[in-house]
Amino acid sequence: MLLAGASATFCAYAQPKAQTDEKRYNVFGVAFYNLENLFDTINNNGKYDLEFSPEGKNRWDGNKYWSKIKNLSYAISQMKTENTPMGPAIIGVSEIENRSVLDDLVAADAIKNWNLQVVHHDSPDARGVDVGLLYNPRFFHPINVTNHRLVVPELPNFKTRDQMCVFGLLGGSRVAVIVNHWPSRRGGEKESSWLREAAASLTKQIADSLYQIDPNVGIIVMGDLNDDPHNKSVAETLGAKRNSTDISDHGFYNPFWGMLDQGIGSYIYRGGWDLFDQIIINGNLVKNKGGLEYIQANVFNKPFLLQSDGQYKGYPKRTFSGGVWLDGYSDHLPTIIYLKRER
Repeated sequence: MLLAGASATFCAYAQPKAQTDEKRYNVFGVAFYNLENLFDTINNNGKYDLEFSPEGKNRWDGNKYWSKIKNLSYAISQMKTENTPMGPAIIGVSEIENRSVLDDLVAADAIKNWNLQVVHHDSPDARGVDVGLLYNPRFFHPINVTNHRLVVPELPNFKTRDQMCVFGLLGGSRVAVIVNHWPSRRGGEKESSWLREAAASLTKQIADSLYQIDPNVGIIVMGDLNDDPHNKSVAETLGAKRNSTDISDHGFYNPFWGMLDQGIGSYIYRGGWDLFDQIIINGNLVKNKGGLEYIQANVFNKPFLLQSDGQYKGYPKRTFSGGVWLDGYSDHLPTIIYLKRER
């Protein structure tokens, strides 16, 4: 009927700690990465897509496209740790044009040996961007995928990204991953907040439907939410709490809230860090109701992902800035959580 994904725990830039007592665990990374306009070079979407074609203002040709694929695949390859040597088991992504760009990404030299598989669905978004999911079949076995449209009766022509729910087995435990890219702040943060609140309500409806099937399912909500953890859409509508001790089995814990309080973010706007790229887990994953237990969460903030000099030193090194090609990665940093399962 429905679907979703995995989870993690809380700690700024740390790596998951190795198990030292008599119990042995498998550790699974679950990541999210906004790939910042990963478009191919073919104009399939009219006016907007023209930017990402050889004739458009970005002069988006094969050299630039394949360089971006190489850069993003390298960034993903660096997400491995001592306990996750093949990188994250699951990677949710956003701002991708179509399935083919993800196929190119997983086939890139830096990560092709991981044999990552792709889940993709074409959304109605006016800009032509979708969400998707990459997964390592050694660790995650998808069983069902559903896609959920955000319908806004007040705006009958409103088109945004569908929410993708992928249900499956992570290390043998039942999890559902809901991949999001909520409506932007175009028109103003306060003026557009109601649209993100509507998106959060849809996410909560998906989760509630999952509980009707399996009350012990682990649910992971991930995505570029275009809001911070303390904003109404996340903290109130979705109900994601700052402290894990404050949640019920079917409540949500947001390990990234505490990080933002410490000045850690994934996206910079006008010189200040936001943490729009969040991975939120339900109480079942915090309390190990289904075999998986959250360990920690990180913002993947590595020096190679940042501008090393100039006016925007320390900012995420994006693909373009002011119309100039920077040959970068993304204007967002990836986020990761780690889960463990007893062997």
